[in-house]
Amino acid sequence: MAGMIFWLLIVASGFLFFWGLINKSWKLLLMCGMAVTLPSLYFLGANNAFRLLALVLLLPFGLSYFFAKHRKESR
Repeated sequence: MAGMIFWLLIVASGFLFFWGLINKSWKLLLMCGMAVTLPSLYFLGANNAFRLLALVLLLPFGLSYFFAKHRKESR
């Protein structure tokens, strides 16, 4: 059951990431970041190079900040 939730979060975050990039929506990218948080924390506990996969968490949060800031400036 836990493995299914793990993979469901990864698939959902991938879907939200691409959908957020296509629509340039900071809200979708923020939801993607929240969905990928738990899988990233799992990889953060590794003792090898898989620990670097936890840095993937920074990508959707950084892009959502960029899109939100760009939207405020364009108004």
